[in-house]
Parts: sequence; structure tokens; C-alpha cells
Amino acid sequence: MLHEPAAKAEKDNASEWKAKLGIKLFWFYCLTYSAFVGTAVFATESLNKPLIAGTNRAIVFGIALILFAVILGLIYNYLCTKKEDEMNKKGGAE
Repeated sequence: MLHEPAAKAEKDNASEWKAKLGIKLFWFYCLTYSAFVGTAVFATESLNKPLIAGTNRAIVFGIALILFAVILGLIYNYLCTKKEDEMNKKGGAE
């Protein structure tokens, strides 16, 4: 019984570009998250104040960080797909 890949893997001409973009987005998220952590450490009382429907700012900002990570993932997927299509057309035309 053979265990072969379901799809044939081809060379990814955009892999270096995608890796660089992923690292940039990772550090951007790290800076955003560290701002949240810094606020939690050095200005704890500011996160205790209610913001939306009696929910404190820490909860709202925490959920916003999760949504922000999902949005960054969607942006990454869109940009990488666009770049892959662009670079694979160039690679296929040669």
C-alpha cells in the first residue's frame, strides 16, 4: 500500500517573500501585544475601568488582540496568495 501525497508539490517561488512577510507581521503583533502587557503591568488600574456594557478594558482589549491576530492572518493569506500567483506566472513564463 503506497502512501503518496494527495497533491503534487511544486516549487514555491514566493517562499522567501512569504517568510519575510510572516516575520514582519509576527513582530508587529508582538509589539502590539507587549503594549497590552505593559499596560497590564504598569497601569493595572486603567484596565479595571468598565468600557463596554460593564466589561472592563482588559477583557475588551484581550478580545481585540485575538481578533487582530485573526485579521493579520487573513491579510497574510491574501498577500501571500497574490504574490504566489504573481511569481508563479513569472516562473512559468520563463
